[in-house]
Amino acid sequence: MGSIETSSPVRVRCKGILFDMDGILISSLGSVERSWTRWALMRGVDPAYAIRIAHGCRSVETIKRLRPDLDIEAENLVIENFEIEDTEGVALLPGIQRLLAALPKDRWTVVTSATEPLARVRLAAGGIPVPERIVTAESVQEGKPHPEPYLAGAALLGLQPEDCVVFEDAASGTEAGHVAGCTVIATTFSHSVESLAAADYLVADLTGMGVRNLGEQDGLELSFTPLAGR
Repeated sequence: MGSIETSSPVRVRCKGILFDMDGILISSLGSVERSWTRWALMRGVDPAYAIRIAHGCRSVETIKRLRPDLDIEAENLVIENFEIEDTEGVALLPGIQRLLAALPKDRWTVVTSATEPLARVRLAAGGIPVPERIVTAESVQEGKPHPEPYLAGAALLGLQPEDCVVFEDAASGTEAGHVAGCTVIATTFSHSVESLAAADYLVADLTGMGVRNLGEQDGLELSFTPLAGR
């Protein structure tokens, strides 16, 4: 395997951080793929196609694209239950425990396309302290790549979007964060570099992400070395 090219270290100031869940805080790829495969086979859909379009999007929107003829809410409950029942292999991603420990509790939250019951199950399975208030599929009318989820996340922290950094791994999420006006840092965990064009910075993962608390007025300073080309 060749070495990954990096650029010069950077420092980014913000007042709050909005984390996507799957692919940023935790890995749940196995659960997602097994659950969508199970649903797709039940409903006469190509499993590989279902998995490809499901990542980073609300399940209701995925179902609308795949089987708009069905009762969307009823099908959403089916896939939600499949995913809640399947926590095998759900794991905390590298660097997350240290990063969260360095952040003041009121300066970050989770913005996920998962439903709230599913999000809380997965975060608990990964050993992550769940914020009291998070943005989930039920919190918004429009899911990613629409900016509404990240606008809601900024509002939850009492901040302007431009004062927030978004951590994402999916194309739909980077687009949502960018359009919302946030600074977007994307990992290359699950998507190609080409599909993450909306991100301001790319990193392989969050292991090298440094955090400095500058105080109530000045917020946070993130230090990291992005991948070359961004």
